[in-house]
Amino acid sequence: MITVESLPANVTYGLSGGPEVMQNVRTILTTRRGTVPLDRDFGISFEFLDSPINTIRAKAEQEIFLQLKKYEPRAILKQIIWETDVISGQISPSVKVEINQNVI
Repeated sequence: MITVESLPANVTYGLSGGPEVMQNVRTILTTRRGTVPLDRDFGISFEFLDSPINTIRAKAEQEIFLQLKKYEPRAILKQIIWETDVISGQISPSVKVEINQNVI
């Protein structure tokens, strides 16, 4: 599961910021790359699954950064916190972003 959180910011809810930015971030991060018919590069690659945890973290963080930069430049990546469940072997990122009001 991927959690998307917004850091406190002076958000003007309208065309250039607000809930649609967070919705776009969530969509980008929960879409598997290759599944969007007219844009096969959209989303996160899952090629690193079943790799060691450190490899998954490094590759996933790079994927998250590049996809947000490309598809939602209004979102500034501030932090990725990883939650690890050693019993089930699952890790999940919690992504914190800030909305850049200067990008339209």
